[in-house]
Amino acid sequence: MNSTGKLPARPREVLDLIAAGVRNAEIARQMSIAPKTVANHIAAIFNKLQVADRNQAIILARDAGLGRKGQ
Repeated sequence: MNSTGKLPARPREVLDLIAAGVRNAEIARQMSIAPKTVANHIAAIFNKLQVADRNQAIILARDAGLGRKGQ
């Protein structure tokens, strides 16, 4: 299991959407949460996964099989 398995369900759902190429505003809409909450989840994801940016998080997520919906 890679480090994405350490994430709680909600941040993992956010990471899945990020890995699928969904932008923050759309993530907020789909999940019925505030854009600031999405940003907070993303900051926590980066911290937990020890990555510096969205691209590094996407690589880890895709390696874990996330972000593949609709493919």
